[in-house]
Amino acid sequence: MRTIYLDCNMGVAGDMLMAALLELHPDPDDFLRRFNSLGIPGVWAVAQPSVKCGIMGTHVRVTVNGEEETSADVGHSGHEHDHNHEHAHDHHQEHDHEHDHDHGHDHDHQHEHIHGHGHHHHADMHEIEHLIESLPLSEKVCADALAVYRLIAEAESRVHGRPVDQVHFHEVGSMDAVADIVGVCMLMEELGAERVLASPVHVGSG
Repeated sequence: MRTIYLDCNMGVAGDMLMAALLELHPDPDDFLRRFNSLGIPGVWAVAQPSVKCGIMGTHVRVTVNGEEETSADVGHSGHEHDHNHEHAHDHHQEHDHEHDHDHGHDHDHQHEHIHGHGHHHHADMHEIEHLIESLPLSEKVCADALAVYRLIAEAESRVHGRPVDQVHFHEVGSMDAVADIVGVCMLMEELGAERVLASPVHVGSG
């Protein structure tokens, strides 16, 4: 039985999970080419080698309109955030890809930016559903990505005491988060794991 085990003792973010799963993919370069051709507004992703504490790993850098998103919830000094993407993943190391993508960010996306929003547009569930359903995804990936957002919407609904259809996504509604969620769902489908296990998630404090 093919099993994916997620070690979340350093937390888990969408780009961290995408990077970890990408290391398992038999053809990461082809995956990124197809991912970048989806047409998520303004989005471009590259995989870069990363070393932390002497351990090799992968950092997936997602930019929106040429800029990398920063978290509204985490202090940021203007440096590239790495979120400890270099989880050990010793069983992945046979994939010795350089991921030497030298793409510029002036490629032509044949789409309009939804509602002309900037990076910090606060999308509602209807907008997220419309965007994801418009992408050229398999039925499973589309359904999985929407299911992720519905779980988030339900959690936001409970926290803020408002109906799900009135929930507005903040950072999670930005295009880089859409990219992370869609990318992870695509990778999960393509890796074809029959079982996914995870350690408790370290959520930090403060």
